[in-house]
Amino acid sequence: MQSAAPLSDHSDARLSGAVSRLAAIAGDRRPAVAKLLQSVTALVPAMRSRVRGLDRLRAFPTDDIAALRDRGVLLAPLPLRHGGLGLGTEADGAIGLFDLLRLIGSGNLAVGRVVEGHVNALQLICRYGGEGQIAEAAADAAQGHLFAIWNTEAPPGVRCLDGGTLTGRKDHGSAAGFATRPLITVDQSRLLLVTLAPGERAGASASGMHGMRATRSGSIDFEGYAPRRFDWIGGAGDYLREPAFSGGAWRSLAVILGGIEALVGELRGQLRARGRDGNPHQAVRIAQALSAQETAFLWTRKAASLMESGTHVPADITGYVNLARRAVEMAGLEVIQLAQRSLGLAALADSNPAELLMRDLATYLRQPALDEAIEEAAAHFVTCALPDEP
Repeated sequence: MQSAAPLSDHSDARLSGAVSRLAAIAGDRRPAVAKLLQSVTALVPAMRSRVRGLDRLRAFPTDDIAALRDRGVLLAPLPLRHGGLGLGTEADGAIGLFDLLRLIGSGNLAVGRVVEGHVNALQLICRYGGEGQIAEAAADAAQGHLFAIWNTEAPPGVRCLDGGTLTGRKDHGSAAGFATRPLITVDQSRLLLVTLAPGERAGASASGMHGMRATRSGSIDFEGYAPRRFDWIGGAGDYLREPAFSGGAWRSLAVILGGIEALVGELRGQLRARGRDGNPHQAVRIAQALSAQETAFLWTRKAASLMESGTHVPADITGYVNLARRAVEMAGLEVIQLAQRSLGLAALADSNPAELLMRDLATYLRQPALDEAIEEAAAHFVTCALPDEP
């Protein structure tokens, strides 16, 4: 089944809304951010056309990452003084990053996950690194290097031995073999920026995953790796500092939101193509899907504003972002169910774009430690009011 081109009827509105939200960005940056968002919006149809092939081949989205790199996406998170747009590293760049990740996620959730990891790594370097380290990372990004954040590992994890070399491996690292400047955790919470050649140290890929196969998540062996002293970012425990550690989850929510929007668009487009959009039962499901989409949008946008503004106490920020994680999960699961009920068995056919969207979305929604996050948020907001948006 061919896609009913659901993006076309609301992509202009989405871009218009994104540009209007740039009012909070300093005037000298606004045209550049608007141009970036417009160029990424133009890439979305091509990204979507490649999704099925990448999934079947379990291939990394090299062409998509290259296209985003050519348009300045990999530089955009850097501060202005280092040639970026401050998206994610300066307070007034939060909404621009929100819209950027959302747009990319609407094109391909796997690409969005890889870009979010790149942004996360640069954000951590800019938050905890020295000026020389930030400058070197900026130079590497300008040369086209892809950054990532790898923190999942099998016990006992990656450790630094007395001689200064590493032992251990990372598992489920997105873009394994393709990210050449990964930021990894050593001894559980110390950050190290690693220099790799393409394919170096990458092991087996988790290609058997239900969805998100194009992220090429896999294992990376660091046995014998000898880091420079210059490559250690910040101090022990910085990686776990709040609110950045928990609050940064809003970026993944923004990518997921893009996937939700794409699935809702696919549902609407296919029902229109079948002439079923006027059916009252289908109309109710469309209304429910749009309501879930808007719920995810509002929670995620506010979470981004709270986290990046720096004007609220950490417990309010982390609590709100944790609630947003639950709200977005519920919205995503609801939209998946509505799409399956509305489209029937056709939604599960390999040839239907909705099938892969649902599979990738269901996989990405499995975020870590959500139960604990909700428990912490509930304990905080039992006695405290929800924070106002900046």
